[in-house]
Amino acid sequence: MEHFQISDKILELAKLAMDDIALQFKTIDDIAQINTERVLTVFQRHRVSDACFSGTTGYGYNDKGRETLDLIFADIMGTPSALVRAGFVNGTHAIAATLFASLRPGQTLLSVTGTPYDTLQGVIGLSSDRRGSLKEQDISYLQIELNEDGTPDLKRLEEALRAQTIGAVFVQRSRGYSSRRALSVKEIGGICDCAHSVDRKINIIVDNCYGEFTEIIEPGDVGADVVAGSLIKNPGGGLAPMGGYIAGREDIMEAAAYRLTAPGIGSRCGAAPDGHRLLYQGAFLAPHTVAQAMKTAVFSARLFELLGYSTHPKYDDARSDIIQMIGFGSPILLERFCKGIQAASPVDSFVTPEAWEMPGYGHPVIMAAGTFIQGASIELSADGPMREPYGAYLQGGLSFESGKLGVMLAASYLEA
Repeated sequence: MEHFQISDKILELAKLAMDDIALQFKTIDDIAQINTERVLTVFQRHRVSDACFSGTTGYGYNDKGRETLDLIFADIMGTPSALVRAGFVNGTHAIAATLFASLRPGQTLLSVTGTPYDTLQGVIGLSSDRRGSLKEQDISYLQIELNEDGTPDLKRLEEALRAQTIGAVFVQRSRGYSSRRALSVKEIGGICDCAHSVDRKINIIVDNCYGEFTEIIEPGDVGADVVAGSLIKNPGGGLAPMGGYIAGREDIMEAAAYRLTAPGIGSRCGAAPDGHRLLYQGAFLAPHTVAQAMKTAVFSARLFELLGYSTHPKYDDARSDIIQMIGFGSPILLERFCKGIQAASPVDSFVTPEAWEMPGYGHPVIMAAGTFIQGASIELSADGPMREPYGAYLQGGLSFESGKLGVMLAASYLEA
């Protein structure tokens, strides 16, 4: 610990925190074991072989690796089909393709989890620049807030579905830059049941970012028509170098592929010169890697609770994503925390993070991300918008051991 200069106070509180979180770690390990068995079974069912890792060129026809990876993700996500591509530049891109694939002009998108994450607001047309947005395609938008206790408001959902021409219901599983809790898969299932009881043709779209493998089932298992996310978050296991996925009904998958490539080409083209090995290997490791991130989140919650800061979720709350919010109420403390996380990183530890106008965000954002994969939030990272209540959103951790060090160093930085 001498190298990191972690204070004696933080070291002592960390020991107390570790004693307090033993039960939560046991639960996380149990979830990881079940999910690992699920993934291994799927790999074997689809007869993954060395041939799946080979690269392709040109048009990328007859790519066994690409086709098998789609089948694997479909099974893991509990859906009929999937589209897993390095060509998705991030999770927002995958979700945007899903939205355009699921809606038609004249219909309305209904968000049942309040205002979506910042980067999706431009896709919907909520920002001042509406070029290329759903709004420009004559697709309207409505939203329903969650109940005060964070549960979905199913009564208002049913009323909206009966009163409006709703083409798709949007569910953001994770919290985004808010203090609300993540939705459980069971709660997402309740949304699906409610919407489909009114009209089976309504598409239920789930932004699954940060939620994969945190529970033993996925939204597709409880009736979601389509789920989407990023490969440099949970399902990439810390190895996927880029990309995103969509998993759902076959008609939506092909329509989404038309957005990624072109109508008539869809999912059947797209070369991968370097092959798919890292995507396979990352998916296989994902349940374990997600467990490491969840342990880091639980530890950070308890440590900062002992230090007197507000946290959400609390260390002993049930979790459905890997994100831990720590409230500082001060821009200075938020900056110090992010500087501490950056200083504990294996990459760019010498860099000082500064808030800046990131593309797709309405406020300056400070981000600590000393990651092997640029922007990979399954690796230990922290960020937050420079606005009230000045909360840091911690996520990731390829190993709990390194995540624990990072959190302790960040806590020591607050004492400066």
